Amino acid sequence: MIRSGILSLIMALIAIGGASAQADDFYKGKTIRLVVGFSAGGGFDTYARALARHMSKQIPGNPSIVVENMTGAGSLIAANHVYKVAKPDGLTIGHFIGGLFLGQVLGQPGIEFDARKFEFIGAPISDHVVCAMTKASGITSIEKWFAAKSPVKMGGIAPGTSTPDNATRILKVALGLPIQLVTGYKGTADVRLAAESGEIAGGCWGWDSVSVTWRKALDTGDAVVVLQTNRRTHPDLASVPQAIKFAKTEEARKMIEVGIHGDSDIVRTYTLPPGTPRDRVQLLRKAFDATLKDGEFLADAKKSRLNVEPIPVDDIERDIAGLFKLDPALITTLKDVLYN
Repeated sequence: MIRSGILSLIMALIAIGGASAQADDFYKGKTIRLVVGFSAGGGFDTYARALARHMSKQIPGNPSIVVENMTGAGSLIAANHVYKVAKPDGLTIGHFIGGLFLGQVLGQPGIEFDARKFEFIGAPISDHVVCAMTKASGITSIEKWFAAKSPVKMGGIAPGTSTPDNATRILKVALGLPIQLVTGYKGTADVRLAAESGEIAGGCWGWDSVSVTWRKALDTGDAVVVLQTNRRTHPDLASVPQAIKFAKTEEARKMIEVGIHGDSDIVRTYTLPPGTPRDRVQLLRKAFDATLKDGEFLADAKKSRLNVEPIPVDDIERDIAGLFKLDPALITTLKDVLYN
Protein backbone atom coordinates (compact mmCIF):
# COMPACT_ATOMS: atom_id res chain seq x y z
CA MET A 1 0.00 0.00 0.00
CA ILE A 2 2.81 2.39 0.89
CA ARG A 3 4.61 1.56 -2.35
CA SER A 4 1.38 2.13 -4.29
CA GLY A 5 0.87 5.52 -2.62
CA ILE A 6 4.42 6.62 -3.41
CA LEU A 7 3.98 5.53 -7.03
CA SER A 8 0.76 7.54 -7.30
CA LEU A 9 2.50 10.63 -5.88
CA ILE A 10 5.38 10.26 -8.33
CA MET A 11 2.95 9.94 -11.26
CA ALA A 12 1.06 13.04 -10.11
CA LEU A 13 4.27 15.08 -9.85
CA ILE A 14 5.30 13.91 -13.31
CA ALA A 15 1.90 14.98 -14.68
CA ILE A 16 2.19 18.43 -13.08
CA GLY A 17 5.72 18.81 -14.36
CA GLY A 18 4.64 17.76 -17.82
CA ALA A 19 1.79 20.28 -17.89
CA SER A 20 4.16 23.03 -16.71
CA ALA A 21 6.67 22.11 -19.40
CA GLN A 22 3.93 22.26 -22.04
CA ALA A 23 2.94 25.75 -20.87
CA ASP A 24 6.58 26.82 -20.93
CA ASP A 25 7.04 25.54 -24.49
CA PHE A 26 3.72 27.00 -25.67
CA TYR A 27 4.76 30.66 -25.49
CA LYS A 28 7.98 30.40 -27.46
CA GLY A 29 7.64 32.42 -30.67
CA LYS A 30 4.07 33.51 -29.81
CA THR A 31 2.48 36.95 -29.42
CA ILE A 32 0.18 37.89 -26.54
CA ARG A 33 -2.52 40.52 -27.21
CA LEU A 34 -3.18 42.85 -24.28
CA VAL A 35 -6.62 44.24 -25.12
CA VAL A 36 -7.23 47.61 -23.43
CA GLY A 37 -10.81 48.86 -23.44
CA PHE A 38 -9.93 52.55 -23.57
CA SER A 39 -8.11 54.96 -25.87
CA ALA A 40 -4.37 55.51 -25.91
CA GLY A 41 -2.92 58.00 -23.44
CA GLY A 42 -5.25 57.29 -20.51
CA GLY A 43 -4.47 55.53 -17.24
CA PHE A 44 -5.49 52.03 -18.35
CA ASP A 45 -3.38 52.33 -21.48
CA THR A 46 -0.38 53.78 -19.62
CA TYR A 47 -0.25 50.91 -17.11
CA ALA A 48 -0.80 48.31 -19.82
CA ARG A 49 2.04 49.58 -21.96
CA ALA A 50 4.40 49.64 -18.98
CA LEU A 51 3.52 46.01 -18.20
CA ALA A 52 3.88 45.02 -21.85
CA ARG A 53 7.42 46.39 -21.92
CA HIS A 54 8.54 44.15 -19.05
CA MET A 55 6.27 41.14 -18.60
CA SER A 56 7.62 39.14 -21.56
CA LYS A 57 10.89 38.34 -19.81
CA GLN A 58 8.94 36.78 -16.92
CA ILE A 59 7.17 34.33 -19.24
CA PRO A 60 9.06 31.19 -20.34
CA GLY A 61 9.60 31.43 -24.10
CA ASN A 62 9.59 35.25 -23.93
CA PRO A 63 6.57 35.89 -26.19
CA SER A 64 5.99 39.33 -27.67
CA ILE A 65 3.28 41.39 -25.96
CA VAL A 66 1.35 43.95 -28.00
CA VAL A 67 -1.21 46.42 -26.66
CA GLU A 68 -4.43 46.72 -28.65
CA ASN A 69 -6.85 49.54 -27.84
CA MET A 70 -10.42 48.26 -28.34
CA THR A 71 -12.57 51.23 -27.37
CA GLY A 72 -16.32 51.53 -27.08
CA ALA A 73 -19.16 51.47 -24.52
CA GLY A 74 -16.87 52.24 -21.60
CA SER A 75 -14.71 49.17 -22.36
CA LEU A 76 -17.74 46.84 -22.56
CA ILE A 77 -16.84 45.96 -26.14
CA ALA A 78 -13.42 44.80 -24.96
CA ALA A 79 -14.92 42.84 -22.03
CA ASN A 80 -17.42 41.04 -24.24
CA HIS A 81 -14.67 40.33 -26.77
CA VAL A 82 -12.42 38.72 -24.17
CA TYR A 83 -15.32 36.63 -22.86
CA LYS A 84 -17.00 35.56 -26.13
CA VAL A 85 -14.60 36.00 -29.03
CA ALA A 86 -10.99 35.62 -27.86
CA LYS A 87 -9.67 32.07 -27.87
CA PRO A 88 -9.07 30.74 -24.33
CA ASP A 89 -5.50 29.81 -25.17
CA GLY A 90 -3.56 32.20 -22.92
CA LEU A 91 -2.70 34.55 -25.79
CA THR A 92 -5.29 37.25 -24.98
CA ILE A 93 -5.30 39.31 -21.79
CA GLY A 94 -8.11 41.80 -21.24
CA HIS A 95 -7.84 45.09 -19.38
CA PHE A 96 -11.29 46.68 -19.05
CA ILE A 97 -12.95 48.53 -16.22
CA GLY A 98 -14.12 46.53 -13.21
CA GLY A 99 -17.29 48.57 -12.78
CA LEU A 100 -18.77 46.32 -15.44
CA PHE A 101 -18.83 43.51 -12.89
CA LEU A 102 -21.24 45.54 -10.74
CA GLY A 103 -23.05 46.32 -13.98
CA GLN A 104 -23.74 42.63 -14.46
CA VAL A 105 -25.36 42.43 -11.02
CA LEU A 106 -27.47 45.50 -11.79
CA GLY A 107 -28.59 44.13 -15.14
CA GLN A 108 -26.69 46.62 -17.30
CA PRO A 109 -27.77 46.30 -20.96
CA GLY A 110 -25.18 44.91 -23.36
CA ILE A 111 -23.25 42.76 -20.88
CA GLU A 112 -22.62 39.34 -22.42
CA PHE A 113 -20.32 37.84 -19.78
CA ASP A 114 -20.44 36.25 -16.36
CA ALA A 115 -17.78 37.90 -14.19
CA ARG A 116 -17.49 34.76 -12.06
CA LYS A 117 -16.20 32.75 -15.02
CA PHE A 118 -13.29 35.01 -16.02
CA GLU A 119 -9.77 33.98 -15.02
CA PHE A 120 -7.99 36.85 -13.25
CA ILE A 121 -4.22 37.24 -13.18
CA GLY A 122 -4.14 40.29 -10.87
CA ALA A 123 -4.36 44.07 -10.62
CA PRO A 124 -1.41 46.44 -10.22
CA ILE A 125 -3.19 49.03 -8.11
CA SER A 126 -6.40 49.94 -6.28
CA ASP A 127 -8.34 52.83 -7.73
CA HIS A 128 -8.33 56.04 -5.66
CA VAL A 129 -11.11 58.05 -7.27
CA VAL A 130 -10.80 61.84 -7.29
CA CYS A 131 -12.66 64.66 -8.98
CA ALA A 132 -10.33 67.07 -10.78
CA MET A 133 -11.37 70.37 -12.37
CA THR A 134 -9.66 72.99 -14.46
CA LYS A 135 -8.87 76.30 -12.81
CA ALA A 136 -10.62 77.98 -15.74
CA SER A 137 -13.92 76.33 -14.77
CA GLY A 138 -13.95 78.28 -11.51
CA ILE A 139 -14.60 75.10 -9.49
CA THR A 140 -11.41 74.99 -7.44
CA SER A 141 -12.85 73.67 -4.17
CA ILE A 142 -15.73 71.51 -2.97
CA GLU A 143 -17.34 74.62 -1.47
CA LYS A 144 -17.39 76.34 -4.85
CA TRP A 145 -18.81 73.17 -6.42
CA PHE A 146 -21.70 73.01 -3.94
CA ALA A 147 -22.32 76.74 -4.47
CA ALA A 148 -22.34 76.57 -8.29
CA LYS A 149 -25.44 78.31 -9.66
CA SER A 150 -25.72 75.97 -12.63
CA PRO A 151 -24.85 72.27 -13.09
CA VAL A 152 -21.12 71.68 -13.51
CA LYS A 153 -20.31 69.78 -16.71
CA MET A 154 -18.40 66.58 -15.94
CA GLY A 155 -16.95 64.18 -18.50
CA GLY A 156 -18.05 60.56 -18.83
CA ILE A 157 -17.45 57.55 -21.07
CA ALA A 158 -20.50 55.26 -20.94
CA PRO A 159 -23.14 54.01 -18.48
CA GLY A 160 -21.68 51.37 -16.18
CA THR A 161 -18.14 52.68 -16.33
CA SER A 162 -16.81 52.83 -12.76
CA THR A 163 -15.10 56.09 -13.51
CA PRO A 164 -15.95 58.62 -14.59
CA ASP A 165 -19.65 57.71 -15.05
CA ASN A 166 -20.69 55.64 -12.02
CA ALA A 167 -18.74 57.74 -9.54
CA THR A 168 -20.11 60.98 -10.99
CA ARG A 169 -23.73 59.78 -11.00
CA ILE A 170 -23.45 58.52 -7.42
CA LEU A 171 -21.92 61.78 -6.17
CA LYS A 172 -24.68 63.77 -7.84
CA VAL A 173 -27.41 61.83 -6.03
CA ALA A 174 -25.67 60.94 -2.76
CA LEU A 175 -24.25 64.42 -2.08
CA GLY A 176 -26.63 66.61 -4.06
CA LEU A 177 -23.79 68.14 -6.08
CA PRO A 178 -24.85 70.22 -9.12
CA ILE A 179 -23.66 68.03 -12.00
CA GLN A 180 -24.39 67.67 -15.69
CA LEU A 181 -22.75 64.45 -16.94
CA VAL A 182 -21.51 64.76 -20.51
CA THR A 183 -20.81 61.18 -21.53
CA GLY A 184 -19.58 59.44 -24.69
CA TYR A 185 -15.82 60.13 -24.58
CA LYS A 186 -13.58 57.20 -25.57
CA GLY A 187 -11.41 57.34 -22.46
CA THR A 188 -10.14 59.57 -19.68
CA ALA A 189 -7.50 61.01 -22.01
CA ASP A 190 -10.35 62.42 -24.09
CA VAL A 191 -12.14 63.69 -20.96
CA ARG A 192 -8.95 65.48 -19.94
CA LEU A 193 -8.56 67.09 -23.37
CA ALA A 194 -12.21 68.20 -23.32
CA ALA A 195 -11.65 69.84 -19.94
CA GLU A 196 -8.53 71.61 -21.17
CA SER A 197 -10.46 72.95 -24.16
CA GLY A 198 -13.22 74.33 -21.91
CA GLU A 199 -15.85 71.90 -23.17
CA ILE A 200 -16.37 70.54 -19.64
CA ALA A 201 -15.10 71.44 -16.18
CA GLY A 202 -13.40 68.13 -15.38
CA GLY A 203 -14.10 64.56 -14.34
CA CYS A 204 -13.88 61.93 -11.61
CA TRP A 205 -11.45 59.06 -12.13
CA GLY A 206 -8.46 57.35 -10.52
CA TRP A 207 -5.76 59.47 -8.88
CA ASP A 208 -3.11 57.06 -10.14
CA SER A 209 -4.19 58.03 -13.64
CA VAL A 210 -4.90 61.72 -13.01
CA SER A 211 -1.56 62.25 -11.25
CA VAL A 212 0.32 60.89 -14.27
CA THR A 213 -1.65 61.98 -17.32
CA TRP A 214 -2.57 65.47 -15.98
CA ARG A 215 0.72 66.06 -14.15
CA LYS A 216 1.74 69.32 -15.83
CA ALA A 217 -1.61 71.02 -15.21
CA LEU A 218 -1.63 69.87 -11.57
CA ASP A 219 1.87 71.25 -11.06
CA THR A 220 0.97 74.64 -12.56
CA GLY A 221 -2.37 74.86 -10.79
CA ASP A 222 -4.33 74.75 -14.05
CA ALA A 223 -6.01 71.58 -12.76
CA VAL A 224 -7.14 71.07 -9.16
CA VAL A 225 -8.32 68.01 -7.25
CA VAL A 226 -11.36 69.14 -5.24
CA LEU A 227 -12.74 65.84 -3.88
CA GLN A 228 -11.59 62.26 -3.21
CA THR A 229 -13.83 59.23 -2.74
CA ASN A 230 -11.53 56.65 -1.15
CA ARG A 231 -11.97 54.48 1.95
CA ARG A 232 -8.89 56.20 3.33
CA THR A 233 -7.30 59.57 2.58
CA HIS A 234 -4.60 59.20 -0.04
CA PRO A 235 -1.12 60.24 1.18
CA ASP A 236 -0.78 62.63 -1.76
CA LEU A 237 -4.10 64.31 -0.98
CA ALA A 238 -4.07 65.05 2.75
CA SER A 239 -5.88 68.37 2.35
CA VAL A 240 -8.53 67.14 -0.12
CA PRO A 241 -11.89 66.33 1.54
CA GLN A 242 -13.47 62.86 1.50
CA ALA A 243 -16.80 62.53 -0.32
CA ILE A 244 -18.43 60.24 2.22
CA LYS A 245 -18.11 62.92 4.92
CA PHE A 246 -20.68 64.99 3.01
CA ALA A 247 -23.23 62.14 2.89
CA LYS A 248 -26.22 63.05 5.07
CA THR A 249 -28.14 59.74 5.02
CA GLU A 250 -27.32 56.07 5.49
CA GLU A 251 -28.54 55.35 1.96
CA ALA A 252 -26.13 57.96 0.57
CA ARG A 253 -23.24 56.43 2.49
CA LYS A 254 -24.15 52.94 1.25
CA MET A 255 -24.21 54.13 -2.36
CA ILE A 256 -20.72 55.57 -2.02
CA GLU A 257 -19.37 52.55 -0.12
CA VAL A 258 -20.68 49.97 -2.60
CA GLY A 259 -20.69 51.93 -5.85
CA ILE A 260 -17.29 53.64 -5.44
CA HIS A 261 -15.30 52.27 -2.48
CA GLY A 262 -16.24 48.66 -3.22
CA ASP A 263 -15.04 48.99 -6.80
CA SER A 264 -11.55 50.12 -5.88
CA ASP A 265 -9.74 46.76 -5.88
CA ILE A 266 -11.41 45.35 -9.00
CA VAL A 267 -11.37 48.36 -11.32
CA ARG A 268 -7.98 47.62 -12.92
CA THR A 269 -7.93 43.84 -13.24
CA TYR A 270 -6.06 41.92 -15.94
CA THR A 271 -8.28 39.12 -17.17
CA LEU A 272 -8.21 35.93 -19.26
CA PRO A 273 -11.11 34.29 -21.13
CA PRO A 274 -13.03 31.53 -19.36
CA GLY A 275 -11.65 28.09 -20.11
CA THR A 276 -8.01 29.18 -20.41
CA PRO A 277 -5.89 26.10 -19.52
CA ARG A 278 -5.10 26.09 -15.82
CA ASP A 279 -1.35 25.74 -16.31
CA ARG A 280 -1.27 28.86 -18.51
CA VAL A 281 -3.40 30.78 -16.03
CA GLN A 282 -0.98 29.93 -13.24
CA LEU A 283 2.04 30.74 -15.41
CA LEU A 284 0.65 34.17 -16.34
CA ARG A 285 -0.29 34.93 -12.73
CA LYS A 286 3.24 34.11 -11.68
CA ALA A 287 4.68 36.25 -14.49
CA PHE A 288 2.35 39.15 -13.64
CA ASP A 289 3.35 39.07 -9.96
CA ALA A 290 7.05 38.81 -10.86
CA THR A 291 6.76 41.79 -13.22
CA LEU A 292 5.27 43.98 -10.49
CA LYS A 293 8.29 43.16 -8.30
CA ASP A 294 10.90 43.47 -11.05
CA GLY A 295 13.45 46.23 -10.51
CA GLU A 296 13.46 47.44 -14.11
CA PHE A 297 9.66 47.59 -14.22
CA LEU A 298 9.52 49.47 -10.90
CA ALA A 299 12.13 51.95 -12.14
CA ASP A 300 10.08 52.46 -15.31
CA ALA A 301 6.92 52.87 -13.24
CA LYS A 302 8.60 55.40 -10.96
CA LYS A 303 9.84 57.38 -13.94
CA SER A 304 6.29 57.43 -15.32
CA ARG A 305 4.88 58.19 -11.83
CA LEU A 306 2.86 54.97 -11.81
CA ASN A 307 2.08 53.68 -8.33
CA VAL A 308 2.26 49.92 -7.81
CA GLU A 309 0.32 48.23 -4.98
CA PRO A 310 -0.64 44.77 -6.30
CA ILE A 311 -4.05 43.29 -5.49
CA PRO A 312 -3.96 39.48 -4.92
CA VAL A 313 -6.18 37.35 -7.15
CA ASP A 314 -7.91 35.89 -4.08
CA ASP A 315 -9.01 39.40 -3.05
CA ILE A 316 -10.30 40.13 -6.55
CA GLU A 317 -12.32 36.92 -6.68
CA ARG A 318 -13.72 37.54 -3.18
CA ASP A 319 -14.80 41.09 -4.05
CA ILE A 320 -16.53 39.96 -7.24
CA ALA A 321 -18.32 37.15 -5.41
CA GLY A 322 -19.50 39.74 -2.88
CA LEU A 323 -21.23 41.75 -5.59
CA PHE A 324 -23.62 38.87 -6.16
CA LYS A 325 -24.68 38.99 -2.49
CA LEU A 326 -25.75 42.66 -2.36
CA ASP A 327 -29.01 43.62 -0.67
CA PRO A 328 -31.84 43.68 -3.27
CA ALA A 329 -33.03 47.10 -2.09
CA LEU A 330 -29.55 48.58 -2.65
CA ILE A 331 -29.39 46.94 -6.08
CA THR A 332 -32.66 48.65 -7.01
CA THR A 333 -31.38 52.04 -5.79
CA LEU A 334 -28.05 51.77 -7.62
CA LYS A 335 -29.75 50.59 -10.79
CA ASP A 336 -31.98 53.66 -10.75
CA VAL A 337 -29.07 56.03 -10.04
CA LEU A 338 -26.66 54.60 -12.62
CA TYR A 339 -28.93 53.86 -15.57
CA ASN A 340 -31.88 56.28 -15.40
